[in-house]
Amino acid sequence: MASSEPRNWTPTTSLVGLMRKYSRILPLVGQWSSFSKSTRKSTVSDPTMRSAEIARNIQRGEVDESDIHDLIQGVVSRDGGRWPDEEVVMVLKSIFEHGLESENTGRLTLGMMQSGEILTWPEEWKHLVVDKHSTGGVGDKVSIPLAPALAACGLKVPMISGRGLGHTGGTLDKLESIPGFNVQLRTQSIQDQVAEIGFAMVGQTEDLVPADRRMYALRDVTGTVASLPLITSSIVSKKAAESLSALVLDVKHGRAAFMTEREDAMRLAEAMVSAATHCGIHTRAILTTMDLPLGSAIGNSIEIVESIETLRGNGPSDLEELVCAQGGALLEMVGVAEDFESGSIAILDSLHDGSALERFIEMAVAQGVDPSVFQTEHMLYRSLGLLDPELNDTELKCDSEGYVLHIDALALALVALDLGAGRKKVTDTIDHAVGILVEVDIGESMTKGQTWVTIHHRDNLSNDLISRIQNALTIGDKKDPESRIDTWIG
Repeated sequence: MASSEPRNWTPTTSLVGLMRKYSRILPLVGQWSSFSKSTRKSTVSDPTMRSAEIARNIQRGEVDESDIHDLIQGVVSRDGGRWPDEEVVMVLKSIFEHGLESENTGRLTLGMMQSGEILTWPEEWKHLVVDKHSTGGVGDKVSIPLAPALAACGLKVPMISGRGLGHTGGTLDKLESIPGFNVQLRTQSIQDQVAEIGFAMVGQTEDLVPADRRMYALRDVTGTVASLPLITSSIVSKKAAESLSALVLDVKHGRAAFMTEREDAMRLAEAMVSAATHCGIHTRAILTTMDLPLGSAIGNSIEIVESIETLRGNGPSDLEELVCAQGGALLEMVGVAEDFESGSIAILDSLHDGSALERFIEMAVAQGVDPSVFQTEHMLYRSLGLLDPELNDTELKCDSEGYVLHIDALALALVALDLGAGRKKVTDTIDHAVGILVEVDIGESMTKGQTWVTIHHRDNLSNDLISRIQNALTIGDKKDPESRIDTWIG
């Protein structure tokens, strides 16, 4: 999923160490009342006094389970115990300024997860329920081929994703490029579809993790978004509400990532692995680089085309690498594959033998898409708006000879945003058909006058836009492409 979390953040604390094991927290899951048990119980009943008390406890590093319990109750209670916004903000600001210990971040995550509905699965295959989360990047379409590939390999994937904001795209926006695609399913419909088809790709329902919905809205308007414990609990609580057996977190770093610095990405990865482990989920994080676009397509409709090409076994190598790595890890984690290598091969086979594509089409039709969309390439392109006579295609040429050294993902993403492919603010409308298609790879030999990029656009391209695009390409001496995978955590 592209994350709704910030593109740049400064961690307030470092979360290290593993949380308590699943067997120790199992009694907590689904038993919200157990959060009230603590060695230190508050006698304060007034919301103003209680929020101030919790804020002081956070400042002193003396938070216990009752504090977390009362905070969540104050956020979501509907029986008269709901706190006013200013009381919730008082606690959020204290977390923002002073941080939380890793165990209390885990408790906060678990409490947020338990604040609403939790997906449930049959005993006979609940150990096969998995998902992934990405912190977002440019051209990051991994989820779209990965989910059906996992389903084709026998896993169950209730993939709840988000929308794009700023220079990174959102999985839901890309899927909605396909006419009729319904991303708003009710909880029971999600469960039924996962049972029948093997996966669903949807947005967050109103009843899943309502605590996060209110807390994030308040964080967004009070300058408290960039907090490591709050980012961690927001992301992981939504995944925990899916009742997962295993989770892979794709945490990106680089110029075009949310976390530009590797150290920040590492801290977030460690924090999320700890919090997810606290919630009983077998979790690993993969650090990946985000300086170059992932794949060739930057946009919405054109990223759907590239995803389908990947499902046909014709995808770009860097995209296929991440799909197979994350899928292989999940197959190994739940015991379906003997090891990472055999799991990765199984995912690759599903991309090349058509089984993953078949699952994707089945899922899309179940979620409202007319099956004729996938009958021919012409039908697909027309349905995605790529044959719209009002859509212009402009090719830009390389102005020198040499080898492709670098393609600036952030620069191209900001141009795509200006073309209308993304949102500068939440209320903006997306033009699904516009975007940028990079026609060259790192290390490729270039001749002067060779096309290196195609822009799909509505209005005439300004000289400024053309200059920004051309400056995104660096030509020089030969350079071999590198793996996008940095390291694994957990």
